[in-house]
Amino acid sequence: MAGASDLLSQTIDAYMDWLVLWHRLAFFDHSAGGDVHDVLMPPPIFHQWQEAMRQSLPQDKASIEKLAALHDQLHILARLVLMKMPERHTTPTRKDYDNVVAKYEELIQGLRRLERALAFAASGLDPLTGLRSRTGLTEDLAREQNRFLRSGRPFCLALMDIDHFKSVNDTYGHEAGDRVLAAVADRISRDLRSFDDAWRWGGEEFLFCLKEADDTSAVAVLERLRMALASKPVILADGKSIPVTASFGFAMSRLNVTPEELIRAADQALYRAKAEGRNRIVAAATIKD
Repeated sequence: MAGASDLLSQTIDAYMDWLVLWHRLAFFDHSAGGDVHDVLMPPPIFHQWQEAMRQSLPQDKASIEKLAALHDQLHILARLVLMKMPERHTTPTRKDYDNVVAKYEELIQGLRRLERALAFAASGLDPLTGLRSRTGLTEDLAREQNRFLRSGRPFCLALMDIDHFKSVNDTYGHEAGDRVLAAVADRISRDLRSFDDAWRWGGEEFLFCLKEADDTSAVAVLERLRMALASKPVILADGKSIPVTASFGFAMSRLNVTPEELIRAADQALYRAKAEGRNRIVAAATIKD
């Protein structure tokens, strides 16, 4: 496992160098001539990492093969774009350039998700999003509940659901759906506070524990995330963009109310948010102690 993790980090670094070389060949250095294949070779460490992963984590064969396919697609596309430029005296079209960069970003995003999952494997992370899975969730929430009972500092449990996610899979395919989930998870990681926790609850739903948060600060955190999602569409590998919004329901901690009861209350609030038009935040009805 450690060997595969080290090789993965080195692979990501090597790909950063590879992209710099591709840029140089595409825009500045015309000395390569027709020898594009010889100059723009894939980083050899990728295949070393791939083999180490197959031996260390055979259960993740599907995700490894998916990254290998992205790796092959990127290099075929990058070489074709360079070879389309007659005598190396032109630069790529904007469309060709965007296609290469989008495929590169898709590969790097996948490698970084896996890097996070390997680094925090003991935490039980979801392999697609890099967020926590439901493994150990009960224990995590019990600890937060006990901290609340000892200190009196409240917390908030919130559920988020990506709006109309089924239509993304139906219209663009499940690979596009995975890309949306990964992009949403990345936005969650950026916009929650560093001490908050996030789990992939299931499918397109996510659970948040906002620590030391009252109603006002909880709404502020969720509103920042809601606006961030709505303001930035997800760009697919083919350049198409998918607008993303999400609905939220949240419940505040209370004495003699278990985390399971808070989640049920947040789920009912989420249902109301979707019924009222989606892309909004709804507080749970008051729960009696």
